[in-house]
Amino acid sequence: MPEILELTPKAQEQAKALLSKEESAKEGLRVAVIGGGCSGLQYKLGWDDPKESDAVFEYPNGLKVIVDEKSAFFLIGSTLEYQDGLDGSGFEVINPNASSTCGCGKSFS
Repeated sequence: MPEILELTPKAQEQAKALLSKEESAKEGLRVAVIGGGCSGLQYKLGWDDPKESDAVFEYPNGLKVIVDEKSAFFLIGSTLEYQDGLDGSGFEVINPNASSTCGCGKSFS
């Protein structure tokens, strides 16, 4: 089975650092694809605990990444990276399955 979602080293480091600052005791970073946005689908990232049907990936720094079954279909082969530059900073999903993205870059189809 192809890898569902890979995190760059910088994304792993940043996610782990942010999770350690959270007051809630959640197990990991959930990456989901939900309906919405200009192009029909958008990414949602947040702290969560895994559910029984979720795929959970653990990275060497102890970070757990959680992906639900429906989102996994849209994320196969994707990479989550962290950008920190003049245009701002934040996580970005590089998804080879997205046929198009909207002008704002926040949603895809």
